[in-house]
Parts: sequence; structure tokens; C-alpha cells
Amino acid sequence: MTGDPTGPVWVPAAPPDLTQFLAPNLQPIPLIPAIALVLLVAYSIGAARLWLTGRRWSVTRTVCFVAGCLILIITMGAGLEGYGYRMFSVFMFQQLTLMMAVPPLLVLGSPGTLLLKAVPHRGLGILVQRAALTGLRSRAAKLLLHPAVMIPLFLFTFYGLYLSGIANALLGSWTGHIGLELLFLASGILFTIPLISADPLPARQSHLGRLLDVFAEMPLHAFFGVIIMLASVPLIAYFASPPASWGIDPLQDQLVAGALAWSYGELPTLIIVLVLLSRWHRDDTRRARAADRRHDKHGDADLDAYNDYLHRLNTRDTKEAP
Repeated sequence: MTGDPTGPVWVPAAPPDLTQFLAPNLQPIPLIPAIALVLLVAYSIGAARLWLTGRRWSVTRTVCFVAGCLILIITMGAGLEGYGYRMFSVFMFQQLTLMMAVPPLLVLGSPGTLLLKAVPHRGLGILVQRAALTGLRSRAAKLLLHPAVMIPLFLFTFYGLYLSGIANALLGSWTGHIGLELLFLASGILFTIPLISADPLPARQSHLGRLLDVFAEMPLHAFFGVIIMLASVPLIAYFASPPASWGIDPLQDQLVAGALAWSYGELPTLIIVLVLLSRWHRDDTRRARAADRRHDKHGDADLDAYNDYLHRLNTRDTKEAP
């Protein structure tokens, strides 16, 4: 499929450069920037309500969520989106941002916990709280967040979409393009929530299980990037004929896309690993301190029994000595 995509789409005429990428050029229907703006406003209202009523809410969580929303608005609301309709490298950058950069920031903001705390504890607010808590702990949520679902979904957004031709069939229309971007964001959030979310969840993996999930994913998008870089022909026919006025070599652009897939996701993944290790250490330290307090207050029955056993052995050996 060649030519401009169908639907309410703006494709820039100027050749791509950094200035054009970051220029505030909204699409005719800026759906994802609008969603990000709504999330930003709602979160800010919730945090402000807690602060104004004298209740605590983490500034760090707020900064993370706001940063995630702003990155989402810039990535999907600037000129990048227009060039992403015809350049594989730009579209891959957007995909990686939607899947691996934005979700950790949104999840670290703990929006579910903020919702439960910020809505009024009376009237309609109680219904909202119950609905939110039921959703967070529902069987559907448990299924979607299970590694057997989230990891294959994450893989599908790379290998399944591009190597099967599904992406090529969808990219030529506004609905298909936006649908893919929403899929990228949703799959990234579903992958990230079980790893680092502090919100109420239907089930939680062990720290070791979470690390194994991360390490299982890390080489997968990198290997996909290698596949793209080694390809000698355009893998996505839709990106094979960018506008002539842009002066883009499709194979060179595909090489950049592969390099991004190979490298870009490593830093967000490393941050997730550091967060997991930090929480693992913190939880172990908390449990050790709690065990020490219990021992100081009540004693350690197992240790006392073992010491008593050693004392009896020593007494018996002393009596049996000539």
C-alpha cells in the first residue's frame, strides 16, 4: 500500500528534522493527546484535593505521572505524529515510547491509589471507590495481568504485527494507525503494572518472578531490532515509498528503526530492574526488622529450642566424661 493514509490525517510536506519533529502540529483528531490531557487534569485535581485537605500524597508519584502524560502529549501531539505516518523510524520511536517509556511513569504515579483516596467517601464517591476497587481486583484484571497473557501480547506487538503483515494492512488508515498506537500503550501498561505497580492488584508475583519476566522480555525487542537491521529489503511495504520531497532512503530509515528497537528500550527496562531490586531490598529489610522486633518481644521459639538442645547435649557429655 502506498500514498498518504486515508482518514483525517495531516502529513507534513517539509523534510524531517528535529525542529519539524517537535513542532506543535496536532492531527485533525488528536485522540491520544486528548486522552493524555484528560488523565493529566484528573490526576492533578485528585492530588490537589488531597493536599488541600491536609492529606499526604507523594510528590514523586505526581511528578512521574505528570511526566508520563507530558511525554505522551509531545510524542503524539507534535510533528512526530505526522512523520510517523510515513517513516518507519519515527513510528518505531513512537511505539517504543508508548510501550516502554510512558507506562512506567504512569504506573509509578499510582493512579488507582490516588483515585481511591481522592474521591469523596460518601454518596457517589463510594460507588466510584467500590467500582475502582472491584476493577483492580477483578478476575478480568487478574487474567490480563497474568504473565501468560501480558508477555505474549508484548511479543505480538513486535513480531506478530510486523512479520505477519498485519501492521502493513492497518497503517494505511487513520483508524488502523491510531488503533495500533492505542494497542502499544495498552500492552505496555499491562506489562508494567504487575512489575512495579503499588496499586491494589488481584495478585502479586514474587520479586524473583517479576525480575524473571523483565529478563525474559529484555532480549526480545533487541533481537527484533537485529532482524530489522539485517533485512536487505523493506519489511513493511507501506513505509517503502515515503514522500519524494522528504529525501528519505527507505532502507536507511528501516535501519534506524531497527537500531531504535535494539537500543531504545534498554534504559526504561534498566530503570524497572532498579526499581524492582530496590523494593526487594526494602521488603527484605522490613521483614528482618519485624522479625527482630518479634524476637526481642516474644523470643524466638525455634532458636530457643535449638539452644536448649545444645545445652542438653553439652550437659550429657559432661556427665558421661570420666
